Amino acid sequence: MLKLALSVLLSLAFGVAIAQGAKPQYGGTLQITTWVPTLSALSWDPQEWHWKLNQDTGLYLEQLFAGDLDKSVRKGGKHRFVADAWLPSDAIRGELAERWQWEDPNTVVITLRKGVMLPDKPGVLKARELTAEDVLFSYERMEKSPKKIPAFFDHIAKVEVRDKHTVVFRFKDFFAEWDYRFGWGHYSLIMPREFGAVDARDWKNAVGSGPFQIVEFISGNSQTYAKNPNYWDKDTIGGTAYKLPFVDRMVYRTIKDEATQHTALRTARIDLLEIVRWTAVDELKKSAPQLKWAKRLASAGSFLAMRTDRKPFDDVRVRRALNMAVNKQEIVKSYYGGNAELFAYPMHPDYFGYYEPLEKMPASVKELFTYDPAKAKKLLAEAGYPNGFTFKAQVSTANFEHTELLPLIAGYLEKIGVKVEIQPMEYPAFLAAMMGRKHEPGYFMQRTHTNPTAGMRSSFFTGQTWNPSMWSDTALDRKMEEIYRTRDESKRQQMIREMTIEVLDKAPYLWLPVPYIYSAWWPWVQNFEGEMFVGALRPGPIYARIWIDQEMKKKMGF
Repeated sequence: MLKLALSVLLSLAFGVAIAQGAKPQYGGTLQITTWVPTLSALSWDPQEWHWKLNQDTGLYLEQLFAGDLDKSVRKGGKHRFVADAWLPSDAIRGELAERWQWEDPNTVVITLRKGVMLPDKPGVLKARELTAEDVLFSYERMEKSPKKIPAFFDHIAKVEVRDKHTVVFRFKDFFAEWDYRFGWGHYSLIMPREFGAVDARDWKNAVGSGPFQIVEFISGNSQTYAKNPNYWDKDTIGGTAYKLPFVDRMVYRTIKDEATQHTALRTARIDLLEIVRWTAVDELKKSAPQLKWAKRLASAGSFLAMRTDRKPFDDVRVRRALNMAVNKQEIVKSYYGGNAELFAYPMHPDYFGYYEPLEKMPASVKELFTYDPAKAKKLLAEAGYPNGFTFKAQVSTANFEHTELLPLIAGYLEKIGVKVEIQPMEYPAFLAAMMGRKHEPGYFMQRTHTNPTAGMRSSFFTGQTWNPSMWSDTALDRKMEEIYRTRDESKRQQMIREMTIEVLDKAPYLWLPVPYIYSAWWPWVQNFEGEMFVGALRPGPIYARIWIDQEMKKKMGF
């Protein structure tokens, strides 16, 4: 108790010093359990097109653009950088790109930074400068991948090298998502061209121009990254530019048990836990009151996807019935303890101009979020299922919340005669089932909001990889194509709002509330206020700017 009390007093005292402006420190190890705490890297090869690549490889592989952390709330700006794949246009800076300009309405010329070095990697490459040839190689390698998302780069007519530091992107027509698709998105990491001659799936071959380089990978346990001493970027603090990164090593700790995650944080075996469910917040604040906290609305929605290419879910009445049979208000109040929003998916409230609250939605949408089991039974009877039916639903055991929520949902559905056979699965098998289109009629998953356009396209566009409901609507597809060709963002916003209503109405998912989640870290983690991503799920530049106050940590007894 004496140690705890002393650490609390010291953290408060150091908090005053921090507020007055602390000088950065170099050295030490930053230990993190990320927002995907139970999963190790799924692949080290960007050509695999895994959603988790930027979390794992984005520390050593960079992109053309990134979020501008100088415009963060921490530095007096207006952006929190917590959205999973949303960078407003006023919050984008060049990373590998020094500048870019439109040469004509469909041509963007990108000038790369000079002197960005790739470190020596025995058996892979000798230290050299990153050039435009690497950008071209990276694009072509991703474009040719048999696992790529269909039509992802179809808007690009040609990518060509003009000189050592200049790359030209020529588009078939204006494309509103051009910078996200191969600039700062999920699949735009710039690889050294030597990857073409080695096994890029092997982490031991991994190398890039980023702030850290991976030096050890123990699947199911940890990923260790070492400082890149030749990293090009700097951070200006108090008028002084400091070379990055600050820490010598950075470790991702994979911890599959939620209680063990909290113990690791409480005992300072990790410095930062990026995701804490609301259920654990009060207890952690009591047991470790010196922790610092950030709260955010989850940037992913949970839902039960219903395969619309199979009976009975090919009937919209059945899908709407299941939505009305689940008491979502009760889930917000009783399951989440009020720590959730009834309606915040597929559009996130942070997407100003694109998001409309439930109260502004038409009645047909509102009733999907209103508990009405009597009407649900009536709709089932009209659809030919007066006695209900039985269906299988798959769920990943890697998601604690989902393994709790699905039985709760099944209980609601049973009251209208619909029985759910729950099939728990380890995440790799769970993901493979959807990727191979072999998943069951019910598929309970979490999907990131991504960004206003990409989220709609990837979830509801015909043939898309992340379309678990197998939704296919050619009219909707045409509307999406029109959105992408529209240069005026205000017009795109209106079109997205209308499309959102249409998708909600047709209920390919059993829509569920979106919870608030928390991050917690020790006060010796400096130059950080809960920022999460500076591109699509990519935290590397954020981690590069964190330093560890070693003296504070020592005086607090750790």
